[in-house]
Amino acid sequence: MANEPSANTHFGYDRPIRARFSGGVLEPLEPLALEEGQEVFVRITVSKGKASPDWLERSAGSWAGLVDAEKLICDIYESRLLQTRPVPKL
Repeated sequence: MANEPSANTHFGYDRPIRARFSGGVLEPLEPLALEEGQEVFVRITVSKGKASPDWLERSAGSWAGLVDAEKLICDIYESRLLQTRPVPKL
């Protein structure tokens, strides 16, 4: 990007922060060591929100129809029969 500082530019305060967008303004969710009116460079990454405790239940069945479970199980057991390591000399 043309307005983005180069990688070798030194920033005195360079760390990610969390902020909330409200009323057309980004509001930091933690204190900042900045002077009033100081300009900053902002890179925005939108979070998907907090994972709820029921994430496992919500994901159940999401692979249904995408994988042949019986074939997968057979392939796993078949791969265990392969002898890929040399027999150790005792």
